[in-house]
Amino acid sequence: MNDTLAKLYGVVLDRKANPQEGSYTCYLFEKGLDKILKKVGEECSETIIAAKNGVQSDTVGEISDLVYHLVVMMVQQGIPLEAVMDELDKRSLKIGNLKQFHQSDHNT
Repeated sequence: MNDTLAKLYGVVLDRKANPQEGSYTCYLFEKGLDKILKKVGEECSETIIAAKNGVQSDTVGEISDLVYHLVVMMVQQGIPLEAVMDELDKRSLKIGNLKQFHQSDHNT
């Protein structure tokens, strides 16, 4: 796997630290968390619709938009890319796909 995600994260981090006029990323940071989360939600919905429509190139484009906006959210929230990668690594080591629930989860 290449380091495209790490490069993207680095660019977004740099845009937050060094705003550039005309940058969409800087615009999102300027508008704040509510705008960023709205875009994450929109892109999530668009990804679902594209997948449902079954046009792979459209789905790839929407997934890319979603990942970008998730990275912006991560940077805005101070979540390092390594934290997500570490969590994904831990999850990949699990065997099976059954979730174990706490007793309290069964009551909801």
